[in-house]
Amino acid sequence: MRHVSQKNLHYILIFILALVSQVHAQQLMGFGAESAKKQLDLEAAFDKQLKADNLKEWMKIMTAYPHQVGSAYGLKNAHYIKDKLTSWGFDTKIDTVHVLFPTPKVRILELTEPTKFKASLMEKPFKEDGTSGQTKDVLPPYHAYSANGDVTAELVFVNYGIPADYEELERLGIDVKGKIVIAKYGNSWRGIKPKVAFEKGAIGCIIYSDPKEDGYFQGDVYPKGPFKNETGAQRGSVVDLPQAPGDPLTNGFYASGDKKRLTVEEAPSMMKIPVLPISYADALPLLKALGGQVAPAAWRGALPITYHIGPGPAKVHLKLEFNFDIVPCYNVIATLKGSEFPDQWVLRGNHHDAWVFGAADPVSGAVAELEEARALGELVKTGWKPKRTIVYCWWDGEEPGLLGSTEWVEKYQDILKEKAVVYVNSDGNGRGYLGAGGSHTLEKFINQVGRDVIDPEKGTSVLERLRSKTIVDGNPTARQEARTRPDLRIGALGSGSDYTPFIQHLGISSLNLGYGGEDAGGDYHSIFDSYDDYIRFKDGDFAYGVTLAKTIGRSVLRFANAELLPFEFGNFSNTVQMYATDVKKQLETARTAALEHNKLLAEGRFEAVADPKEPKQNITKMEVAPHINFAPLENALAKLEESAAAYSKLMAKPESISADKIAQVNQIIYKTERYLINQKGLPRRPWYKHQIYAPGFYTGYGVKTLPMIREAIEQKNWAEAEEGVLRVSEVLKNFSGEIDKAVGSIK
Repeated sequence: MRHVSQKNLHYILIFILALVSQVHAQQLMGFGAESAKKQLDLEAAFDKQLKADNLKEWMKIMTAYPHQVGSAYGLKNAHYIKDKLTSWGFDTKIDTVHVLFPTPKVRILELTEPTKFKASLMEKPFKEDGTSGQTKDVLPPYHAYSANGDVTAELVFVNYGIPADYEELERLGIDVKGKIVIAKYGNSWRGIKPKVAFEKGAIGCIIYSDPKEDGYFQGDVYPKGPFKNETGAQRGSVVDLPQAPGDPLTNGFYASGDKKRLTVEEAPSMMKIPVLPISYADALPLLKALGGQVAPAAWRGALPITYHIGPGPAKVHLKLEFNFDIVPCYNVIATLKGSEFPDQWVLRGNHHDAWVFGAADPVSGAVAELEEARALGELVKTGWKPKRTIVYCWWDGEEPGLLGSTEWVEKYQDILKEKAVVYVNSDGNGRGYLGAGGSHTLEKFINQVGRDVIDPEKGTSVLERLRSKTIVDGNPTARQEARTRPDLRIGALGSGSDYTPFIQHLGISSLNLGYGGEDAGGDYHSIFDSYDDYIRFKDGDFAYGVTLAKTIGRSVLRFANAELLPFEFGNFSNTVQMYATDVKKQLETARTAALEHNKLLAEGRFEAVADPKEPKQNITKMEVAPHINFAPLENALAKLEESAAAYSKLMAKPESISADKIAQVNQIIYKTERYLINQKGLPRRPWYKHQIYAPGFYTGYGVKTLPMIREAIEQKNWAEAEEGVLRVSEVLKNFSGEIDKAVGSIK
């Protein structure tokens, strides 16, 4: 037998997986053989309606002027969207909520010692960018929900300003108490940086964009290339999103007559110190004036200086004042009523507000959603009607803190708990690879959708293109799974977009989808996120805008028409088992590290290797993690695996089950995600109720899986970790019970 090389084996495996995909090409989750063919014909008809020129035309109109929440052009865009949807046959309304939206009235940043410098805090327009010269209604670079403040202090460079950086500062003997810190954008959500700075005693925070992250170090800068030029600055919110999204004055409830708003001073998620974003042109004189120790190699950026930490001799004056206004937030809601199950809702959303012009973020996603809706309207003209109600949403106020979607979800939560089947989100789009995150009960479903959408550049399916990229660029585990596992893993959802209130607060199964990876640049939240920039550097022919419409359009159509709703529990069971293994390993790693540390300390070996030139470090004994009883979680996972297998076996052929029994099963399974909710919420942040996925307390957008257990271990709160094990075990038992109930309704 001829020897098969590793390279040839790789291609054989890819061929086998592709062959398996072809064999199942006519099989759709939730559809029998006959109905699957009709569904695929419907999707082909849907695809034929999609026109890239529409996306291009609509983007040019929607990005012509600034359209932040509460703005005149934001309202004009909302009416523009509404009028189109109404003309396409949707029952459409603008559902207005009112929210806190601070805007700046004073912004001053100046270096007072050892030299004088006043930051411009403005972005320079370019003739190559048709909208960059506008001044009317353009919000300057600032951070929404920063505190007012007038502070002068020595400056300290804190790298990315995340907890690990402060641990390094402590090892170096540097304290930021009473200081103003300057941090680089990157490595965490921006709101974490001032949050941690405040906890460490800093009185102000500056965040700058280093050219190493998205400027000239990466490539040509705008307008020659897509990367951030020297005056570009990233606006954004610094509300304490890991505590709760939505209006900070109404966390957890919708403001109405009997539920009064908090004051700005009372709001727990408001930032407690002044914080300001600046460009790298404004940052350079500040960093150049710093003395003290040279920054560790990993901290250094790409500015033409030696990076020092401080404190001083640089001293800066930071003064910020804001208008704290309540403004209208215009959510556009469009409905196609279901013909058979009108009280089962398939929801799809993308926001329409931006910090300035917002071509990539969010209009590229908003126009793809519009084209999906138009194509559905064309199908309706042929006599087609969805079995389930389809609800298309364009959210306002996403940028400051998921304001529109969160307030809408809180306003209608009782209806949504009963009727929402799934929520599918996008938030901007670009050229490249499919990105998918969401509930792992939908992992198999979205893999199947990706199998049936063709990549416009490569001509293969978007799933197989992503598989090839993972095999080349993934970590060893991901590469191995991409070669052998039929389904690619999807990411878990933390926060940062409008899926958050649906999944994290109400337990509605959700997906977040988009394309990217070949559209890098430095335009994010700047005046240069414009139509001209998008056309030149992102997805100029809107091929991937159409691909996004195909991907989410198929997802919506399949959920709307499925006989058996396409949830699957085996992948979810496998994923949570992986999370459980990881937290157990995390605990064991912490225990081993502490034991080794204490052994070295007892033997005096830290002193032996200390560098006499470095500041003396105060090394103390570490607390050793106790053993935590994971047996309840292991038992719950074993039961989940058993229940998932029983469901898969019974549901393999939905056409063999009577329609009335299928209807009973559907009523149960689309609410299963609700059983992963604990009404007490997570410790110290009760708004987040999902026990499997949550944004990290110190990561912001980034997800923490099994968050109560994982974060308790990170914080060495062993009692809370034990309680987390019991709480997660309980929700998994309840979740398995619902799967068993669905199985039992058929037998």
